[in-house]
Amino acid sequence: MTAAGTGRRSLKQRLAAGERLHGALLRIPSETLVEMAGIAGLDYVVIDCEHGPADLTALQHHLTAAAAQGIDVLVRVGAAEPALALRCLDLGAAGLIHPHVGSARDARAVVAADRYPPLGRRGFATYSRAGRFGTVSAAGHLAAAEETLVVVMIETARACDAAEEIASTEGVDAVLAGPADLAADRGFPGPDVVGAMVSRVHRATHAAGRAVMTIVAGAEGAREAERAGAQLVLYNMAQVLMDTFRTLVPPRPADGSAPADRHRCPAPPGPAAPSAGARPAAGGAPASARPDAPRHTS
Repeated sequence: MTAAGTGRRSLKQRLAAGERLHGALLRIPSETLVEMAGIAGLDYVVIDCEHGPADLTALQHHLTAAAAQGIDVLVRVGAAEPALALRCLDLGAAGLIHPHVGSARDARAVVAADRYPPLGRRGFATYSRAGRFGTVSAAGHLAAAEETLVVVMIETARACDAAEEIASTEGVDAVLAGPADLAADRGFPGPDVVGAMVSRVHRATHAAGRAVMTIVAGAEGAREAERAGAQLVLYNMAQVLMDTFRTLVPPRPADGSAPADRHRCPAPPGPAAPSAGARPAAGGAPASARPDAPRHTS
């Protein structure tokens, strides 16, 4: 949504001021999770349209939920999808994350998709949701579009070699190294190899004066990312939720089977023990327990 209509500083402005921003990566469509992220105080959410559904109607619902809670939305699109990038920005996304950027040429292409001329080739329209349905001027809409955050992902060894050129591309605001794809590209080597590649990308990003985005699995990973200089910390909510669910499962036997009493209700209490002063009847049972004992009703 056009910044003038939100009353908030953009993510881009906050990064320029030196703020560290925390967000949630959502692969599971859920407006409720978007709202909860805003209520909890996170700075942004990322809606994943690369590995998650790219349903634009659902995306608009997520953007509306985010606006109600005052939280910004970044959208991860697929590789080389300028048409989807245009629609996401027209719906009011604060910025885009572009995967598989392997060269400076690729970086220029994603900037061109996200930005209006003269820097880019984004199609111009103010009657979209981002233009507040035609209620802002062309100049106001252009000024707001200058705050679009452009994040590129480096995910191959070839891209690591070009990290400095990619990060230095005009219009690129932040860089995210994708450890999973980096590992796949190298045939899943040891973590030290992937860690060295990620560190190389981060050094190039800092040298270019751009923000580093890092995906983390929880609070401990976030602190490590912050110490390493990440300005955009992104919680992988699929992992956070799975880790939380696992803590709720009772311990299992070594063979992996469910505990025998896991779903068993507690046994009902037995008959009350006789009081200390009760006199046992013949046969050893209290008189009140004998079938021939008189019964009193009130």
